[in-house]
Amino acid sequence: MAQQTLLSDTEIAEALTELPEWSRSGDALTRTVEAATFPAGIELVRRVADVAEEANHHPDIDIRWRKVTFTLSTHSAGGLTALDVALAHEINRLC
Repeated sequence: MAQQTLLSDTEIAEALTELPEWSRSGDALTRTVEAATFPAGIELVRRVADVAEEANHHPDIDIRWRKVTFTLSTHSAGGLTALDVALAHEINRLC
């Protein structure tokens, strides 16, 4: 994978205007989704896993019953990159 350039604070703020379900938490973007049922939450995680594997960019995922929290950060770059914004859009598409 090519080296990713960190986004500026302005670029992150602009990206978040198109991602109102997401928030910035330090060097990461986060979103919590509440599924209708526990199995539906697990199915969402499976669909996100497929997209993440294809992109070779993987979110941190926390599952708490029906609540699934996705956290995105490009660890190899030390913060937020275009990869995180693109994956956030993909997760929104799947929700």
